[in-house]
Amino acid sequence: MLEVKGIDASYGDVEVLHDVSFKVAQGEVVALIGANGAGKSTTLKTISGLLRPAKGDILFEGRSICDVAPHNLIELGIAHVPEGRRLFAGMSVEENLIMGALKGDAKAKREQTREEVFDIFPRLRERRKQHAGTLSGGEQQMVAIARGLMSLPRLLMFDEPSLGLAPILVMEIFKIIERITSQGATVLIVEQNVKQTLQIAGRAYVLENGRVIMQGTGQELSNNEHVKNAYLGV
Repeated sequence: MLEVKGIDASYGDVEVLHDVSFKVAQGEVVALIGANGAGKSTTLKTISGLLRPAKGDILFEGRSICDVAPHNLIELGIAHVPEGRRLFAGMSVEENLIMGALKGDAKAKREQTREEVFDIFPRLRERRKQHAGTLSGGEQQMVAIARGLMSLPRLLMFDEPSLGLAPILVMEIFKIIERITSQGATVLIVEQNVKQTLQIAGRAYVLENGRVIMQGTGQELSNNEHVKNAYLGV
């Protein structure tokens, strides 16, 4: 479904990604793990068109998307749940969800999708008229995920979905991601909670200093000595 082929990416004169390559097949959960500054979020931003690769290519369902504007990627079926949630704080939960379904099939099926999303997130149904900025951190993360689902994505990318949440809420967010994937979604996830992420990932790639240095199944990397020492605190 997604193939990243040897991309370099920079912020100004600072090159962050170096020859990064990986694949995500339909129905998979694939994780990118690594320390702060490894290039994980930059990789998602480059796929989303917020950064343009200086080299290499990004293919989605066999089509290069390097020249596709970020807002048009939604129509192709790519949704990005960004780090920090990026909600419209002064708008209601329901209005935030509508913002995820403004085009194409997503707009036509908006009412049906909204009810399906509320079934996944019953707490949001209760707070549908409440301003997003008044919600707890966990509830805001639920809105961010729900807004992504409203676009009817074929590929859903998560950037640090557990960031800043209490442990009990982290567990809840991961259970929600597992539920979404069990229903057939394809997921690319960036997370610093490596232990939890490798438990739900079919495959994972390790980024260090902007390069992919290792790949394998979630279980293989959980048992890898370098991963244990560097990321699992073992």
